[in-house]
Parts: sequence; C-alpha cells; structure tokens
Amino acid sequence: MKSHVIVFPGSNCDRDVAVSLEQAMGRPPEMLWHGETEVPQTDLIVLPGGFSYGDYLRCGAIAAQSPIMRDVVAKADAGTRVLGICNGFQVLLESGLLPGAMLHNAGLDFRCEWVHVRIDDVATPFTAAASEGSILRLPIAHGEGNYYAPPDTIAALEGGGRIVFRYCDEAGAVTPAANPNGSVAGIAGIRNERGNVVGLMPHPERASEADLGSADGRVFWESLLSMVPA
Repeated sequence: MKSHVIVFPGSNCDRDVAVSLEQAMGRPPEMLWHGETEVPQTDLIVLPGGFSYGDYLRCGAIAAQSPIMRDVVAKADAGTRVLGICNGFQVLLESGLLPGAMLHNAGLDFRCEWVHVRIDDVATPFTAAASEGSILRLPIAHGEGNYYAPPDTIAALEGGGRIVFRYCDEAGAVTPAANPNGSVAGIAGIRNERGNVVGLMPHPERASEADLGSADGRVFWESLLSMVPA
C-alpha cells in the first residue's frame, strides 16, 4: 500500500505517523511538503497532528488553503482514503471535506491525557478490522477539540452512521465525565458519506506500540491492510 503524509509548517506528529505506517505496511510513506501542488498516485493520504501555521486565525484554517490541499480534496472526492488526526481533523473540517467545526475545549484548557473511545462505525477503511462497540485507549493532546455542528448536521451524522468514534468510559458508556473537551454527542471522530475520509482527535499513531502505553491504535493500520487484495 502506497501512502503519503502531508507536512505543514508546525506539524509535529508527521514522523510518528511515518513510523507507525512503515512498521505496519513494511514500507515508509512519502513525506509531502504542503507547498507541493499534486499528490502522486497513492492509496492513502494522512494529515497529521500538530499546530499547522501555529494555529493562527483558527486551527487548521490556513493549512486548509495550502497548495497541496486542492489535490487532496480532489483525490478524496475521487475516492482516495484520507485520514486526518487531531490538527489533521481540523484541516479536514476547514477544507470542507468533513462537516462541523472545532471550538476551544470546555474550560478553555489544553488536554493532554489518555482517553477511551468507542468505535461506532466499522464501515471505514480505518475501522474495518474492528468490531462495532470496541473500546480503544488512545492519547489526546489538543486545546481545540470540542467538536460542534448544528443540530441538523448532527442528526444527519447520526442517521447516516457517520459518527465513527465517541469518547466513553472503560465500559463503553458515553458520559459527560468521559468527554475530555465538551464535544457534542461525545464525538471524537467522524467520516464523510462515502466513508473514505475520516477525521478524529485522538492519536492512533501514538498508541501503536505496547511500550508507549497502548497498542490499540494498530487497528487503524490493520484495517487498511485487511483491504489490500491478497
């Protein structure tokens, strides 16, 4: 599987993603600078976490206008798999590939901790190897992860089964206490209608080795591999 990781000024999780992908896929991804105008033929595009452009204006807003994003949008529309992690999720929202917006965390604090998320949708390239209702232990590190969308958009996401991940407790219950940022409906990640574009705030690439505290993030890469023809 050929993959590309987009690198913006201020990205700081791009190498983490590269290591996780290489370990899982057996080949390193190509790192692509945001100033490029075309993504070469690829099976996967990852928008990594970090603080693109220092999160000036709004988180992800300037990165969404980078030259490379025109082709990322075009390839996503054509069916290429795209994963946005943390700041990458924010870029997906700002580019219009996913609906909604990110607000400052409830309490206006930066949250850097381990959380539990429940997989509510396995009809994506990144969750296909999981079971619906599975609980993952993943880390978060963000100040603007409070997902918001108007009620009609939330209803459409709910009705279309497009809420992929929700913050939960260890037993899988979605409760206010388990929600680290105030995200509406406990949303930690969503997908587009087609299912090839997924964004989430937790970091699976930081939980792909047991020595890091959790290997639950491996399900993302195992899911991708499960879709490669034998």
